[in-house]
Amino acid sequence: MSKKCAKCEKTVYPAEELKCLDKSWHKTCFKCWECGMQLTMKNYKGYNKSPYCNAHYPQTKHTVVADTPEGRRLQKITDMNSSIKYHEEFEKSKGTCTSVADDPETQRIKGLSSVISPNSYSGGRGGGGTGYTQPQRRGDDDDDEGGSAPSYGGGGGRQGMPLPPAPASHRGGLTYVALYDYDAQDDDEVGFQENDRIVNCEVIDEGWITGTVERTGRKGMIPANYVEQA
Repeated sequence: MSKKCAKCEKTVYPAEELKCLDKSWHKTCFKCWECGMQLTMKNYKGYNKSPYCNAHYPQTKHTVVADTPEGRRLQKITDMNSSIKYHEEFEKSKGTCTSVADDPETQRIKGLSSVISPNSYSGGRGGGGTGYTQPQRRGDDDDDEGGSAPSYGGGGGRQGMPLPPAPASHRGGLTYVALYDYDAQDDDEVGFQENDRIVNCEVIDEGWITGTVERTGRKGMIPANYVEQA
């Protein structure tokens, strides 16, 4: 079946066919529907499947709605119905469970969250938890007098050994010697071994200092009652 031109309604042959706006056109018939200006595929604008030039392209206008008492009443009813439906859907959704994907990545993130949770962090800092195991001084396993390292209970943070003296100005530059082995519990802490020298120390508070382990060159937070001032 031969195709008809959308403008002149005559047969359109393939050599002169122009397909646009879901219709077939003669190239010479593809003109502005309003002024007859010759158009191309680059400069036409379609409206209701008819081509227009830029100057005669129909402009969409907003419909003006009169602000009458009846209109306001209908708007109020609409708003009320929307509110009622919202609350109805909200009540239906209460108590329902939201499914969460159970995959290895989710389990990994959940595990990390439990490790770095505020409760774990505060417990590790001596705020009432039992985040640290009792260290043991090398060679003093059978010594009952003064050989055991300080333990961490659930009542008051670090206990069992006097804190090293802290200068009033809390300035750095101090040197300490490790009394026990210590493994870092958090990312901002640093581990060390017994008799390690910690240099460039600065007292943070009654339970913590910062310094650099001379043997490893690593810097971080250090529990104050694991060390003594050199």
